Amino acid sequence: MDAVYGRPVAVISSEGVDFGGALAYGRRAGGALRRMTFHERARALRALGAFLMERKEAYYAMSTLTGATRRDSWVDIEGGIGTLFSYASAARRELPDERFWPDGRVERLGREGTFVGRHLLVPREGVAVQINAFNFPVWGMLEKFAPAFIGGMPSLVKPAPQTAYLTERVVRDIVASGLIPEGSLQLVTGEPGSLLDHVEEQDVVAFTGSAATAAKLRVHPAIVGRSVPFNAEADSLNASVLGLSVKPEDPEFALFVREVAREMTGKAGQKCTAIRRALVPSHLVEAVTEGLRRELAKVTLGDPARDDVRMGALVSVEQRERVRETLAKLQQEARVVISGEATLLGGDREKGAFLDPTVLLCETPLTARGPHELEAFGPVATLLPYDSLEDAVHLTKLGRGSLAGSIVSRDRAEATELVLGMASSHGRLLVLNRDNAKENTGHGSPLPQLNHGGPGRAGGGSELGGLSAVRHHMNRVAVQADPTTLTSITREFVPGAEVTEDVVHPFRKSFDEIQVGDSLLTHRRTVTEADIVNFAGLTGDHFYAHVDEIGAKEGIFGKRVAHGYFLISAAAGQFVSPAPGPVLANYGLENLRFVEPVSIGDTIRTRLTCKRKIRKDLRPGETRPTGVVEWRSEITNQDGALVATYDILTLVDRARDEFDPPAEEIGVQA
Repeated sequence: MDAVYGRPVAVISSEGVDFGGALAYGRRAGGALRRMTFHERARALRALGAFLMERKEAYYAMSTLTGATRRDSWVDIEGGIGTLFSYASAARRELPDERFWPDGRVERLGREGTFVGRHLLVPREGVAVQINAFNFPVWGMLEKFAPAFIGGMPSLVKPAPQTAYLTERVVRDIVASGLIPEGSLQLVTGEPGSLLDHVEEQDVVAFTGSAATAAKLRVHPAIVGRSVPFNAEADSLNASVLGLSVKPEDPEFALFVREVAREMTGKAGQKCTAIRRALVPSHLVEAVTEGLRRELAKVTLGDPARDDVRMGALVSVEQRERVRETLAKLQQEARVVISGEATLLGGDREKGAFLDPTVLLCETPLTARGPHELEAFGPVATLLPYDSLEDAVHLTKLGRGSLAGSIVSRDRAEATELVLGMASSHGRLLVLNRDNAKENTGHGSPLPQLNHGGPGRAGGGSELGGLSAVRHHMNRVAVQADPTTLTSITREFVPGAEVTEDVVHPFRKSFDEIQVGDSLLTHRRTVTEADIVNFAGLTGDHFYAHVDEIGAKEGIFGKRVAHGYFLISAAAGQFVSPAPGPVLANYGLENLRFVEPVSIGDTIRTRLTCKRKIRKDLRPGETRPTGVVEWRSEITNQDGALVATYDILTLVDRARDEFDPPAEEIGVQA
């Protein structure tokens, strides 16, 4: 039934679904996804995001049936699609164009350097079973699907029945797009039936919903018996703390009031990250109550399809009744200070699932239990007075683990004490004040780059958080080998591996011609006093260790030494090929370490070796295909001892390939 007028929208059922067959099919079909590289999957995900964005208005129209206003739906629809773009971008920027992910550094396992090890991440050969809540039928699916897809795992999505019709509408378009491999995404609506009975060791299960349901699923015999990774993101009694230092006339006071009101009314309070407990200094309780009364009086209730409505309905009449029952239990230890029945602007008060915002006050929060244990999953919040920062921290922890918390204060010492006190029991903390008021995304807004999850009651899991969510869908294996074999496996040069030296200077080769392991050993150069003096005069770096004979003798080296940056510059002079060619620019320098000092009269030479290659996509307006080549640079002295090592990134011409847009689209002749 729709949430606004109580009219039938869809009939759903999972009767007759072969859950075991669906999972088996996903595991077989997942082979096509695993054969794609990270970059290929990222391009597909980006294209899918653009495809869905073109069809967003159809999703907005259907979303009003769930009780969501357009502002609520923006978070769900465009926020969900934006997650696809975010993961596509992160994968292209940070992951290799391979089917595996070299993880961490190479570990030297033997004294002579002939035995080394490194971790690799590879896709699990199963299905990511994703069970989602009713409140975000689009974002809830896409925020799980995106990292699973990048990680090479197909998804089987099980949305909550109340809003599954919107999820199904989006999935129908995803299938029609043809942009992702067959079997990458399956959808099951209705009851989950025997779904979890069929999960196997290579599968993963991700759940969003109530803490009680998460606790039951976590001990499912198949999950426990087959050691299936299980991630839970559950509801929690999130708190926002108004700092003791804040005065009623401060901007932070108004920010706190607006944030609590916004979190109460956004999605009609049906967010797992919403503010349920508002912690207020005891002397400000009355002022905050009045502020909330004024702010909530501005909230218009009714049909979310109308432009003049700020808050729609709860997802169903059944959900409204559950909130009312919890509200009645909360009133055993708290009293209602703000309530009322607003005039509806459209919608049906009886058949629709409308509930007016309600604020309670618990005057004994340190001894009460209800506000810290009972969640009214709707437009309900409880004010909790406190007298010290220690009490505030203790009150937040009584929720036994939260997804999100916020601190409203401009006093940095106060904010620091609260953050460090609350950090162990929260997955994310927002410090809000006048300085970030314009840009902050709010207490209850998970972001793709940051962790979404929390300890204890919040489920003990973690979603999003950038590429850490991709790791969850991959197996980490330690590979031990000799350097040359490990280089061959990882396609990244490992120190000590065999190199290839050619009569053609590596800087004369294009991106397509250069190979990992291509190397150049330069001519020698003896460092003179004139080099050091001239470099000091050129740069203005007259540090005593370089130019002061007496001071240098008393320093840690016992004599004058060359500038470290002179060594890097001298090395560049040794390995560059000065004529115009495929190498276009120095793109960066990373992992610089100075190992041994170089003195006057020492002789240096440099070995430059191709470490890895990174293809770059053409950006809008770019017409020249390029790639980045990462070079390992090692400077040694006359004794063969390493004096400096670092990685150089160069921008290099490459040939056009199948992933580039057609030449005519960018004005370039083929």
